[in-house]
Amino acid sequence: MATIRTQVSLPLRFADGYATTARVFTFDGLADGHEHLAFGLGEWDGAPLPLIRPHSECLTGDVFSSERCDCGSQLREAVERIADAGGFLLYLRQEGRGIGLYAKLDAYALQDTGLDTYEANVALGHGEDERSYLVAAQMLQALAVARVALLSNNPDKAHQLRRFGVTVATRVPTGVHLSAANARYLATKARKGDHTLDVPPSAG
Repeated sequence: MATIRTQVSLPLRFADGYATTARVFTFDGLADGHEHLAFGLGEWDGAPLPLIRPHSECLTGDVFSSERCDCGSQLREAVERIADAGGFLLYLRQEGRGIGLYAKLDAYALQDTGLDTYEANVALGHGEDERSYLVAAQMLQALAVARVALLSNNPDKAHQLRRFGVTVATRVPTGVHLSAANARYLATKARKGDHTLDVPPSAG
């Protein structure tokens, strides 16, 4: 069973000037032994249906604002929406849909030769998506959160959380952060990953 290890207040500020304060939690006993974080945002304590987003780490998008994906934009959107509603951002250390940073960049190189984001992972000997949301469920259980509104376009997140004992009362879609650099990537996620993304057919 996972337990809360440490909690500390952390002021957050994004490049566009948006700022808020989070209560950041670390954990003991997570299944994979990695250092995942939960950010409590807004009036989360005692909220009857907290807004939750499991967000997979993306160094290139979250830190360096790469437009090759939509991760950085989704992170920025999620922090503000969760702060307004009250809930948690679960920051999960599973870069590249679970394959790691170097492998993700190797996959980018393969995508430049014509493979899509899923095909590139498979060509490297990985699964299309190796992420597990067991640790997300463990974090929520440690935070005494059993019932959530899930901020995600990815139906697999809802499926896994339910399988691991979290009641997903509703799924709230995120915005579509479309650019010329990520259009094919988003179209592939919508077509192959069943993400609820309204992407023009020409984008793929």
